[in-house]
Amino acid sequence: MGNNCFAKNLKELRLERGLGQVELAKSIGVSKGIISLWENGKREPTMYYLILLAKFFETSIDSLVEFN
Repeated sequence: MGNNCFAKNLKELRLERGLGQVELAKSIGVSKGIISLWENGKREPTMYYLILLAKFFETSIDSLVEFN
């Protein structure tokens, strides 16, 4: 990743669904702080969490990490 596309895409998907960071965090079993770090490009999720996020948002991993 490294280009912050994931960060931008995650935040857009979350906002499109009308979810707060806390709601998303609870849904995939992480803390709100982790969601914040991901959305700010300060950390990247492991493959495990990419899979959970893709399933949660009913999208592909490719679409989570690609340029829009």
